[in-house]
Amino acid sequence: MDAKQTLVLQSTVTCPFCGHHAIEQMPTNSCLFFYDCLACGEWLRPKEGDCCVFCSYGTVPCPPKQQEGSCCH
Repeated sequence: MDAKQTLVLQSTVTCPFCGHHAIEQMPTNSCLFFYDCLACGEWLRPKEGDCCVFCSYGTVPCPPKQQEGSCCH
């Protein structure tokens, strides 16, 4: 990450089941492996190859991916 770039800590998660959008605060030091949709109650899990729900269903990838270019572990 370039020193001039700012880490984005909010991402809009879109449920693939019902289409509900929710703005969520992302943790800076961990991944979110499960997410409970507030509208339909479905549990979202990362898609294969992604590390967290933000990388799969969010408008912004997780902070570790923004910083290092690779998902958190």
